[in-house]
Amino acid sequence: MAIGNGTASRETEAFVRGLGLPASTLVVVVNESGASVYSASDAAREEFPDRDITVRGAVSIGRRLMDPLAELVKIDPKSIGVGQYQHDVDQKALKRSLDEVVGSCVNAVGVEVNTASRQLLSYVSGLNSVTAANLIAHRNAHGPFTSRQELLEVKRLGPKAFEQAAGFLRIRDAANPLDASAVHPESYGVAERMAADLGCAVSDLMTRPDLRARIQLERYVTDTVGLPTLTDILDELAKPGRDPRRQFEAFGFDEGVTKLEDLQPGMSLPGIVTNVTAFGAFVDVGVHQDGLVHVSQLSDHFVKDPTEAVKVGQKVQVTVLEVDLARRRVGLSMRSKPESAAPPRSSTGPEAGRPQPRQASARAQPAPRRQATDWFTLALNKAAQAKARRGTRDEG
Repeated sequence: MAIGNGTASRETEAFVRGLGLPASTLVVVVNESGASVYSASDAAREEFPDRDITVRGAVSIGRRLMDPLAELVKIDPKSIGVGQYQHDVDQKALKRSLDEVVGSCVNAVGVEVNTASRQLLSYVSGLNSVTAANLIAHRNAHGPFTSRQELLEVKRLGPKAFEQAAGFLRIRDAANPLDASAVHPESYGVAERMAADLGCAVSDLMTRPDLRARIQLERYVTDTVGLPTLTDILDELAKPGRDPRRQFEAFGFDEGVTKLEDLQPGMSLPGIVTNVTAFGAFVDVGVHQDGLVHVSQLSDHFVKDPTEAVKVGQKVQVTVLEVDLARRRVGLSMRSKPESAAPPRSSTGPEAGRPQPRQASARAQPAPRRQATDWFTLALNKAAQAKARRGTRDEG
């Protein structure tokens, strides 16, 4: 069961867990960034023309848990949040770069051609929005594809486009088991020769490691098929259509911490990285207010670039350093001994480090007002200033 991480998500999670669901039912809090953008988009209206936008958003949240890549490609990457300075760079260059990254991810994972959406198919090498729409129209008119060769029957999908796209399009339960793998059709003959030399079927090579261990790749090297290609074929035979993601692990926030007032310095909490900036990382600990892990608190060793230490979506364990309820700010640390790792807050002026003379008067002197020079306040002020600049630019 997927629950969006928006307003009242922790309360909803607690309610659902109290319903007495079977222990086998996982309750997972899912990042819902951009779900509202999708629910009001043309893609959502095309998929669910008779449904309310709230239903479309709920479907999007559920799909993100099932297949996040297939769902997130329907949303402009900028709506999800792609970095601290995404509004300060050339927007055309940003879109071009983001599209290249998304396309690289889609082609690395592969696409199930009989279930993929038009948006997902359009990122496959060799296809575009027009050929993707034609492929879906052909699928709706003639039923699911049963082999990769049938793709040549799609309108405007010619031999060149097929040559580029075929290796990234998967057909599950096809007559030829290679159609469900990343092996390109032009290399089918190589895999079939490997199987023939061992006196077995290609499907046997996919299920029996002992047969694959007997293959001598050097025997199949030709002018057009090199050793790297053969190595890729053998790897794909070992795990056809493999999912590159690691084993799914259910994540849960601390059940006793649901609001900002529950936080206390020294608490150790599980969290998820939501954004990485030049000065640190923001982590969601389940209180509807992300906390800041300053770059100096990301690790026990020196970190120059926060992106080298953490990434968005990473599960981390953090310690609460300080909580400012008035400004709704939370300082966190990922150091092993955060109590001794806080940056010094002494003055940085020319008199810093010098002994101060004792006051002659016995009357208590008022404490001088300390300026906001601590790392936590400075970093959040910097983020607020950047947000204000973006808001001014948008209004203009």
